[in-house]
Amino acid sequence: MSRVFVTGGSGAVGGALVERLHARGDEVIALARSDAARAAVERRGARVVRGDLFDGDALARGMEGCETVFHAAGVNSLCVEDPGPMLRANVEGPRVVVRAAARAGVRRVVHTSSANTIGEPEGSVGREDTPHRGWYLSLYERSKTEGERVVLEAGRDEGVEVVCVNPSSVQGPGRVRGTGRIMLAFLDGRLKLFVDTNMSLVDIGDCAEGHLLAAERGAPGERYILNGMTLSITDALQLAADVAGVNRRPRLVPRGLATAAATAVERAFRLARRHPPVCREMVRTLIHGHRYDGSRAERELGMRYTDPRETVRRTVEWARRAGLLRSA
Repeated sequence: MSRVFVTGGSGAVGGALVERLHARGDEVIALARSDAARAAVERRGARVVRGDLFDGDALARGMEGCETVFHAAGVNSLCVEDPGPMLRANVEGPRVVVRAAARAGVRRVVHTSSANTIGEPEGSVGREDTPHRGWYLSLYERSKTEGERVVLEAGRDEGVEVVCVNPSSVQGPGRVRGTGRIMLAFLDGRLKLFVDTNMSLVDIGDCAEGHLLAAERGAPGERYILNGMTLSITDALQLAADVAGVNRRPRLVPRGLATAAATAVERAFRLARRHPPVCREMVRTLIHGHRYDGSRAERELGMRYTDPRETVRRTVEWARRAGLLRSA
């Protein structure tokens, strides 16, 4: 048993990580900013330290005596009007965490990055050593890419071993954003139109396990893509329909039409001072698509990925129990 510190423990990835750490017998200390976050991490078996991501003193106190820090906190959003909070959380937050870890004498920080930081050119397969295309699909991609650079630099400056974990789109029970939201809306009949693209996914349980393996076996200063499956959107939705036992077929629309529609919707909602449900960077990201190679984590960390059908099955069963699928 070891003592570990976790940020972002009330979120989907951080929560799965806290549960996995607790289940294997670790003493888990988790940062919580609000009463709701405190309750969430306590339900998962963690002891709470109150504070926010930029409270270096609270972080250092919570990290005292810990072998490892898992930094899973961050902001994952598209179509944001004010970029400030996302940039601060995803770029400046990692630096504060590493500095606090150094003050507390923690040897290793595992940073939850994103496969988006690979920045692979359209149509290519992204790997850890793929040169970045040089421009960003979204503010989120920019913030996570800059945050990864910052956390590795801070680790070198502070003498802390930093290992980056780069999950593709995380799917599984409890995950209702991003690709998961698209799948559930398709199964429920609320979303019928799609753009031809590719998507890469990783099971939420595999994502948590990948963090543990990175803490144990990852090389300092390196990053590891976690990706268990890459499918075309039609194959992914067909798999979901087969598992759910529903007869639905997606309709594909031209990419130019999708971009034009997103532009119009975004402008209309911005003029009305409302948050748009879709926007240009969302469609740009979807059209680009992603294909990632998660084999380095298999070779070097011992990662084993869940079968895609099992991931979808668990997600559908959870969504039905939660009342998120009314007609599927």
